[in-house]
Parts: sequence; C-alpha cells; structure tokens
Amino acid sequence: MEYINKAAEEPGCFLCRKSKEDDDASNLILYRGESNFIILNVYPYNTGHLMVAPYRHVGDLSLLSDAEAREHLEMVKLGLKLLTETMSPEGFNIGMNLGKAAGAGLADHIHTHIVPRWQGDTNFMPIIADTKVLPESLTITYQKLKQNLKLSSPPKGED
Repeated sequence: MEYINKAAEEPGCFLCRKSKEDDDASNLILYRGESNFIILNVYPYNTGHLMVAPYRHVGDLSLLSDAEAREHLEMVKLGLKLLTETMSPEGFNIGMNLGKAAGAGLADHIHTHIVPRWQGDTNFMPIIADTKVLPESLTITYQKLKQNLKLSSPPKGED
C-alpha cells in the first residue's frame, strides 16, 4: 500500500521517472539496454510479470526506430528466457495495450507485458474480491530474477 499511495502522488510517467533514477533495485529494474529496459510490474497479473519499455517516451509503436524496435524484441526474448530459467512457467501471455480503448493504463509510453502462466494459476479472489493473490513478494521475485540474470548472458542479437 505504501508503494501504491506514493505512486498515486507522483506526477508524470512512471516508466520515464523510474528509468532515469539510479536505484534499479528499489525501482525493480532488472536489465538495461541501450534503448529499452526490463522492469518488474508492481501491479502484476501474476508472479514474475515483467514489462519491457523504451527509455524514450513514445506512445506509438510505429515511432520506434528500427534499432529501438529490434532491441525491444530482444529484451522480450531475454525476459522469456529469464522467467523460464527462474520460475519454470508452463506458458506466457505477451502483449501490448496500445491506446486507452485497448486497456492501456499508460497510453503514452508503450511497453510490452510478459506474464508467466501456470496451469491452475487463477483462483476465486479476482472474481469475488477484485484482488489478485501472489504467492511471493515483489522483492523476492526481483532478487531471484536478478540473481539468475547475473548467471546467464543477455542476448546479443545473434543466435
């Protein structure tokens, strides 16, 4: 609740703000590239929910340069690899909500969601209480993913 209340008070784009700060651990930023970064979602749909976002504040996918778009996809691949090695999910939901009508909570700064999924990972809480129960704290999830990231090598654009 402290984070939610603090975030509600902070003006502007949280992705821009967090990416400019020099405290990746408290901002849950897992990895930084030249044009994009990977951040743990603080309002996750599931444990391990990541987002990949460009540093540049842009709300239209077509406005990314070719280099930004390539790196963005490479970071999605890195996120999948990291989650697979760390959490062994049985599937993933990956996507972008482009525009308010599509459900974007932050319509003017594009980002790609990577949500790990497991059989039976839903329960009755979202239905009766509009609440998602996570089996692990964000800090512990961040520490596990960060540790595994240190042990693996990020993609370089080649296979």
